[in-house]
Amino acid sequence: MIVRIMGEGQLELADSHFAELNKLDDELLNEMQSGDEAGFRRTLGALLDAVRRLGTPLPDDALEPSELILPSPDASLAEVSEMLSDDGLIPG
Repeated sequence: MIVRIMGEGQLELADSHFAELNKLDDELLNEMQSGDEAGFRRTLGALLDAVRRLGTPLPDDALEPSELILPSPDASLAEVSEMLSDDGLIPG
């Protein structure tokens, strides 16, 4: 799957990594719902770090459609709320 981190670029992630990412996504969703700003910051950073660690960056000149778009590390709680589906940021 091709994942874009807003403001950074695209990475290719194997489907096998999504169980780990979904755990962080669930945690992020819970923190957002409870208004835990510090937890939200920490977990958003951990989620994006995991995507960077597990993914393979695509070249800057690659024009692949992104199947998943994640917020930038400095996105606000309100901005991330607008990006959420019922499953959080990551489907499944």
